[in-house]
Amino acid sequence: MLACFNPGHLPFLPGFCQLMQNFCVNMLAVWIIVHFFYYPKGRRRDYYFTFILLSVSIFMLIYLLLGDSVDMGIGAALGLFAIFGIIRYRTESVPIREMTYLFFLVSLSVINGKLNNMPLFPLAVLNLVFVGVVWLCEKFLSVRREGCKFVRYDNIDLILPERYDELIADLEKRLGLKITRVEVGAVDFLNDMTMLRVFYDDPECRIKNVDRLFKIPQDKKFDD
Repeated sequence: MLACFNPGHLPFLPGFCQLMQNFCVNMLAVWIIVHFFYYPKGRRRDYYFTFILLSVSIFMLIYLLLGDSVDMGIGAALGLFAIFGIIRYRTESVPIREMTYLFFLVSLSVINGKLNNMPLFPLAVLNLVFVGVVWLCEKFLSVRREGCKFVRYDNIDLILPERYDELIADLEKRLGLKITRVEVGAVDFLNDMTMLRVFYDDPECRIKNVDRLFKIPQDKKFDD
């Protein structure tokens, strides 16, 4: 039976092999970037999920539907990104780091989807360049070793500039963190409350950072 097999009877086979080659390279690069660079600091499984599935969908759309038109492929990818941003991401404050990773991975998937005739070695080298850029930025340019959280604070007497050291000491005692700096926001003199943005040292990212949370949710449910 194998002797009767002729690859010429399967005209789609070379194109399918090229598709799987590009798909595997794209998925490997995306997974390395998300798993080893984004997630150790972000710790957001919802964004992990979004990055992977969005990269797969963008890649398949560009490769299978828009592979013959360069202008249409790039325009469609950017249009999809804009639609996702308008429909979903406007409903919550998405940190700039997550938005940067999202756009970066969309761009990588578009490139891998458009280069449907590139051999494996140069395609792998191109993806390694993307991975290397992320590694360099995370290692030398990232400032995420400093965590941030919003605190509703009840002792507004300590927000005076001359009592800044007392404010830091009180926050460190209550939060159990090494505070690096504090920014004072809105002040409510009627209820003796103020909103503080507290920055603290967290070099190992042991504490999940929810710097977009301005108030305590009523249902007490947090993202995992």
